[in-house]
Amino acid sequence: MYRVFEALDELVTIVEEARGVPMTSSCVVPRGDVLELLDDVRDALPGEVDDAQDVLDKRDEILNTARQQADETINSANTDAEQTRADARAEAERLVADARAQAEAILADADAEADRAVAAGRAEYDQLTERARGESERMIEAGRDAYDRSVQEGLAEQARLVADTEVVRASHNEAARIVDDANAEADRQRADCDAYVDEKLAEFSDLLSQTLRTVDQGRHHLRGAVGNASGYSRNGYDY
Repeated sequence: MYRVFEALDELVTIVEEARGVPMTSSCVVPRGDVLELLDDVRDALPGEVDDAQDVLDKRDEILNTARQQADETINSANTDAEQTRADARAEAERLVADARAQAEAILADADAEADRAVAAGRAEYDQLTERARGESERMIEAGRDAYDRSVQEGLAEQARLVADTEVVRASHNEAARIVDDANAEADRQRADCDAYVDEKLAEFSDLLSQTLRTVDQGRHHLRGAVGNASGYSRNGYDY
């Protein structure tokens, strides 16, 4: 760049010292010297100036292309995020349904085993019931953990997709707003799912309580039947 300013100074000196044309404001300058200095100026200018001019000439095209790519990337990221959340919720509902079905199957097995265990003693019945309750709670907790993990993976995938290109980072403000809205929607759906799981757990608790009451009633009925049978036999013997 120093040679540029030096050549310009020499051009100014040549013009100032040039011989004037009579009766005009023009002057006579040495063409060869001026052209040589202009070549020096051209050669001294960095190549980045030409590149910058090309960028400026194509600025509108570059901006439009970048804006279009940003919109396409954001739309794709939002679509993927919505699909991920839908898949996570469907998987959570399936896990909860499976957990409930397995819990009901375990409770049915526990009820049948409890009928057999009534004759053997209360201790074995209590042990089986506690085992069934613990297993059902573990399976439901596993379903909830799987749902939370799926939601977190969906959010992480969304963040990775949104931050994947330089174009999206250039439109960070708009993308951040969209992601915040998506996170808020995910939190709302998660709260709805938690409420759904809590409702199903309450129904499961009621079912378990009813099962326990049914078993207790069966035991009382069995004890009464055994007592009546014993009294009848003793009376017949006395007779």
